Amino acid sequence: MTAKRDTLFAPDSSTHRYAESLLAEAGIRINGDRPRDIQLHAPGVIESALSRANLGLGESYMRGDWEAEALDEFFHCLMSARLNRRVKPAQLVYHALRARLVNLQNIRRAWQVGREHYDLGNEFYAAMLDSRMTYTCGYWKNAANLDEAQAAKLDLVCRKLGLKPGMRVLDIGCGWGSFMAYAAEHYGVECVGLTVSTEQAEFGKRLMKQGLPVEFRLKDYREEHETFDRVVSIGMFEHVGRKNYREFMTVAHRCLKDDGLFLLHTIGKNVASTPPDPWIDKYIFPNGEIPSFNRIAEATNGLFVLEDVHNFGADYDRTLMAWYENFCAHWPAFREQYGETFYRMWRYYLLSCAGAFRARELQLWQLVLSKNGVAGGYARVV
Repeated sequence: MTAKRDTLFAPDSSTHRYAESLLAEAGIRINGDRPRDIQLHAPGVIESALSRANLGLGESYMRGDWEAEALDEFFHCLMSARLNRRVKPAQLVYHALRARLVNLQNIRRAWQVGREHYDLGNEFYAAMLDSRMTYTCGYWKNAANLDEAQAAKLDLVCRKLGLKPGMRVLDIGCGWGSFMAYAAEHYGVECVGLTVSTEQAEFGKRLMKQGLPVEFRLKDYREEHETFDRVVSIGMFEHVGRKNYREFMTVAHRCLKDDGLFLLHTIGKNVASTPPDPWIDKYIFPNGEIPSFNRIAEATNGLFVLEDVHNFGADYDRTLMAWYENFCAHWPAFREQYGETFYRMWRYYLLSCAGAFRARELQLWQLVLSKNGVAGGYARVV
């Protein structure tokens, strides 16, 4: 765990008084005594947050310039009051225009997130995630712990897809293969997974050595042309980018048999016009972008029939808090390798995201799509 600074910085300026009034709307006090209150330990935090939004706030947190004991609650309050939508710094205009005009997720850039995020180390992720290494939202409806929630989510996907023995399934963005292994073990299907992470592909070799009918392919989704009975993508669409949504759907369409089903599991945002978060883009998921529902719908136009939509975004809050608990419990084993700044960066990432889902600023959607409509209608599964 990190060492806390004892010295508090007491600001006194018109800028800080303005910030105090904004934060008061969210029930947050500067240097207050509640766990959600922000404790300032250095000058410049407020100015940086107002001029550079979450990029400034996150970088000053990584330096140790401020703290909040309950960082998840700080962000929950902040986003419940929608303060993140009201502060729109001019300094970030370039960031917004870049996301709008440049294809940041072209086939060359697509490999960057694999190198910088998913290749951090299989041991690190094994310590933070569940026993199957499932790096997506769990389904907590009847679950008591993270392992149960992730198994329930994987089974939910299998049931929504109507998997039967002998089917072949394509997993676009397969991660460490948790879905493929589960589907092969419990539903008797064969799976092919696509990943841009060399660490995940190496991990996949272990699964294949266990005799499971799963295959990991280190390739971009745009390069896949084989056809399958079912197609699934769980937690990868956030890396596709708005300029590639239509192409992604076209790939899923061409890889799916005419009578097949496609399940898309993705984080979603409520406001289409908001740009990618600059801090998340720089430090966690380079070139990522959370889709809005209308952009997903536009991308499927003429390709798919939307059979079912399921939102269980509130479950991501609980998933992230479980990951954070595991992260903290195992941090002593990784402290020397990654260092203090990484710890604060990862804490900020996990807890700010938990706060965003708790405030319902972010959603988690599962969409079931077919090419021509399920005859007689699709029977919903929950």
